[in-house]
Amino acid sequence: MTGAATGFFWHERCFWHDPGAIGVFSAPGEFLQPQPASESPESKRRLKNLLEVSGLIDELAVCKPPPASREDLERFHTTRYLDALAAGDAGRGGDGGDCAPYLPGSLAAASQSAGLAVGAVEAVATGELSQAYALCRPPGHHAEADRGRGFCLLGNIPVAVMRARALGQVGRVAILDWDVHHGNGQQGAFWNTPEVLTISLHQAGNYPLETGEFAEQGGAAALGTDLNLPLPPGCGIGAYEYAMDTLVLPAIEAFAPELIVVACGYDACAKDPLGKMLLNSAAFAGMTARVKALAERVCQGRLVLVHEGGYSEGYVPLCGHAVIQTLAGSDIRVPDPQDDEIAAWGYQALQPHQRALIDGWREAWARAGRL
Repeated sequence: MTGAATGFFWHERCFWHDPGAIGVFSAPGEFLQPQPASESPESKRRLKNLLEVSGLIDELAVCKPPPASREDLERFHTTRYLDALAAGDAGRGGDGGDCAPYLPGSLAAASQSAGLAVGAVEAVATGELSQAYALCRPPGHHAEADRGRGFCLLGNIPVAVMRARALGQVGRVAILDWDVHHGNGQQGAFWNTPEVLTISLHQAGNYPLETGEFAEQGGAAALGTDLNLPLPPGCGIGAYEYAMDTLVLPAIEAFAPELIVVACGYDACAKDPLGKMLLNSAAFAGMTARVKALAERVCQGRLVLVHEGGYSEGYVPLCGHAVIQTLAGSDIRVPDPQDDEIAAWGYQALQPHQRALIDGWREAWARAGRL
């Protein structure tokens, strides 16, 4: 059944990453009661459990590849950073750089997380699977070459894509990031790589504050291969659908990749504590269907989704199940009791200011000859 199945890449080790409580590695202040970190294993574990209970996991090719090797990690990360991460892991833990705390044992989890992305990209790039979903934790899209950031220790997608390109498994790759936060890690990793298109659809003015503007379009060697869409807070289903249909998907199609990788965060959902967007589970399924159809047109269906953020323990599993069901083309559906309610909220329709902003970006991108 080579090339016919949808892969599901996961490993229990990833759930054992412990970022500690807020305040463990920084002074919380005398009036801030310690609390668990927002990035916990529960949203991911509950997604995997829901796949088991619904039976959808039985329709997937379940894969547990090995952790990413040091050689694979060093294609993206500096030796100095990896050594510092290992030293902290062998001691009492630490902070990978900027809001990326970890306790001992986390390096094994992070290496395993990167290994899931590596395995998924390799399986799809080589035709072993037609598409795949990697349930990675810790997430990776904020990690930079020389430091961790925003709960991310290792750059799961950059590590996987760099390895696949180095081994000749794939050439041109498009990376779409719909996490509510800017995908600075992918942007930095491929800033001067003309064969890799990075697109980030994110909430403006959210973490990280210093990156993610439309004006950031790639380095001198790869100008026009980095597309940022910083949407204003409060965007709902209409704005995301309009952005996808009028700019994101046409930009990917014009780039003509051999593989599409999605940094699949769920923190743009209406229930997320760290985002201010309004998506429901059906919206994530709809975006998945759009990208899947595009992949079938432009790159023989080669599509990998890598799990990123999403901090609502109750709602992420419903969003993730809808995405994986759509990816696999399965009839096994889990009802979302809040789906219709969220869809009926005010401001779900495309608003005039949102349309004007997206149209301006599209016109600029088209004028540059990139559509």
